[in-house]
Amino acid sequence: MFKTLLKSVREYKKYAIMTPLLVMCETILEVVIPYLMAKLIDEGVYEGNMSNIYKFGIMLICGALLSLFFGVMSAIIDSKAGSGFGKNLRKDLYYKVQTYSFSNIDKFSASSLITRLTTDVSWVTMAFQMAIRNAVRAPFMLLSALVMAFTINKKISLIFLLLIPILAALLGLISSKAHPVFKKLFTKYDDLNNIVEENTNGIRVVKSFVLEDEEIKKFEDKSQEIYNLFSKATRILAFNNPVMEFTMYSAMIGISWVGAKIIVNSNMTELTTGQLASLITYSTQILSAIMFITMMIVMGTMALASAQRLTELLKEETDIKNPENPIEKVDDGSIEFKNVSFSYAKDATSKVLNNVNLKIDSGSTIGIIGGTGSGKSSLVNLIPRLYDVTEGELLVGGKNVKDYDLEVLRDSVSCVLQKNELFSGSIKDNIRWGNENASDEEIVEVCKLAQADKFIESFPDKYDTHIEQGGTNVSGGQKQRLCIARALLKKPKILILDDSTSAVDTKTDQLIRDAFKNKIPNTTKIIIAQRIASVQDSDKIVVLDDGKINGIGTHDELMQTNEIYREVYESQTKGKEE
Repeated sequence: MFKTLLKSVREYKKYAIMTPLLVMCETILEVVIPYLMAKLIDEGVYEGNMSNIYKFGIMLICGALLSLFFGVMSAIIDSKAGSGFGKNLRKDLYYKVQTYSFSNIDKFSASSLITRLTTDVSWVTMAFQMAIRNAVRAPFMLLSALVMAFTINKKISLIFLLLIPILAALLGLISSKAHPVFKKLFTKYDDLNNIVEENTNGIRVVKSFVLEDEEIKKFEDKSQEIYNLFSKATRILAFNNPVMEFTMYSAMIGISWVGAKIIVNSNMTELTTGQLASLITYSTQILSAIMFITMMIVMGTMALASAQRLTELLKEETDIKNPENPIEKVDDGSIEFKNVSFSYAKDATSKVLNNVNLKIDSGSTIGIIGGTGSGKSSLVNLIPRLYDVTEGELLVGGKNVKDYDLEVLRDSVSCVLQKNELFSGSIKDNIRWGNENASDEEIVEVCKLAQADKFIESFPDKYDTHIEQGGTNVSGGQKQRLCIARALLKKPKILILDDSTSAVDTKTDQLIRDAFKNKIPNTTKIIIAQRIASVQDSDKIVVLDDGKINGIGTHDELMQTNEIYREVYESQTKGKEE
């Protein structure tokens, strides 16, 4: 897990190495300062030797300034290393998610991905910053201060050896109790983000059904769960400070009592006043080091759950990969399904598509009709390898889709899927997703083909009109036409329209199909629709039912031979005939 995450350090490795080195220098000076202070008291102040007072005083000032310098530099460099690690980690995670196939994305909800790329990365970044600084400082301080304490007086230093394991055991117990709570907490953050995402995207539906109070209650209930879990974890961790302070003050009292007794009984031959003062300082350093170790354990406890979630993303392997020697060109838009079966889950008992055999000539127009859940969208998603077939073989341009370079294949296929998505930016920016180097003339041309130019010209800013995130400031039909224009700009060999004119009136739908027929005759066009009128003029119409092909033919042929098609047609034309 840690090896996977630490790959994101990369160019900030030098900062990650420099930080502990600077911290070690700072720690050494901090440990030496009490020793110099003891010398100043015993050999300077107590003996009234001004020369030693000046000598050790100057050494103390120099040591303090150097310690300050190393401390400031380590903090600055630690910040650079931590921030750089966080930046790279977010980048790696985001790039990794971009490589996922649809089946990989199906495993993680959008809200979970958002939580992982924001909250989880923040926790791991903070833990990394603390680790490269305090993971060196605290143990090094603990060992160095212990060595110095034993050098001064072994009898008193035994107090530390008695308290350290007790303190470590208590703090370890507290952390072990808190970890499961934090692990559960992050899954609740996913649920909360999911509620926020659903309500933001579906705010019109919520308001139209007057369900604001119910949605607010859902949000409040989930927030309360997070509050309860966080409070529980905080209550557990709250024992850290009392345990720490009790141990620290017990050590100081014990050292002061035993030390004073030794000084009085030995008349300062076994232990001097300066040495006692330095021992008290070392006790503070030792116990503070343990406190830092505890803080790291607490931070690690909180970050461990996040680290596991991030590692899960980074280790997730996409189901769809490029072959070793991919084909770099799609010859034409011909498509052939050979005994194709498909299911979303590998261990699924039922299939979404079952033994599909279909041949589509390049440049032809194919309509696909079928009821909800018949497998229409699943069928066309296989063509650009958004999913891979479970059984059988799918050919594009006469070659298996698995043999193509993914980018080459998907550049040859334009999809306007059921869920049309526009992004914040101008109309030009959105359409240029199809071709970032397209000229203004090319953009206008595809908008005319998609019957979008008239409503665009009616906007005050025309093609520079700003589109809100998700296209909330345009109608459903306008959004669909902009998405079609974007798909056409790719100049694909295969154009897939998955129920993408459902919000368009029948006249505009007819104009779009006429434009396709006249302007892009060499492009293979696959039209999935609920309206018979949208596919009636197709060269071939495919009727899907329960994942199987129920019928293939022209409109006239299917009216004579296919009961499902005839029933759909009659149900849609009954009102007109009457």
